[in-house]
Amino acid sequence: VVSGLVINEIMAANLTQNTDQDGEYDDWVDETGGCCAAFDFTTKGILQEACGRGEFWRLVDAKGRAPGVIGLWPARAVTFLDNHDTGSTQAHWPFPGNRVGQGYAYILTHPGTPCIFWDHYFDWGDDLRKQIDSLLHIRDAMKIHARSVLKIEQAKDNLYAAKIDDNVAIKLGCEHWEPKGDGWTVGAFGDDWCVWTLTK
Repeated sequence: VVSGLVINEIMAANLTQNTDQDGEYDDWVDETGGCCAAFDFTTKGILQEACGRGEFWRLVDAKGRAPGVIGLWPARAVTFLDNHDTGSTQAHWPFPGNRVGQGYAYILTHPGTPCIFWDHYFDWGDDLRKQIDSLLHIRDAMKIHARSVLKIEQAKDNLYAAKIDDNVAIKLGCEHWEPKGDGWTVGAFGDDWCVWTLTK
């Protein structure tokens, strides 16, 4: 039996070099006959490297999909930034603290089933809680779900841009980007991230 912390260490080392770590989780979900979901450690690792370094090219694979389980089997992906093994008092492989808002903008607008870390919501202050609340409102109002359709428009240094179900757009990073066309309204924003919704 290998502990979760050892797996985290191995993945943390691999993800600084490699963005193709999906197989082990996808195989495990396959073996259950698709009856179970898996915590998407691949997405966590790649997302925190991308946000922490501004290397948003990491957020698209060679086939134009999101990396991680959300790119292969989003209905079975439980996305998260931190849990009791990675964040909190253990602080083992935590998501970069100054980029947590970006991380939630990503997982709360993307396919999969997102999980919010208790500490982030209740202990990190009103500003982050309000950002998370605004993103939850958008997810609910725009009916984003585990199988929502993701179209990645940009993924490069300092910029990630995507549309979800053609009625939500997101930008991460310090470069300027906004969705083209009429009817787009800013629904939520924070430090180097913005989310728009389309009113038809």
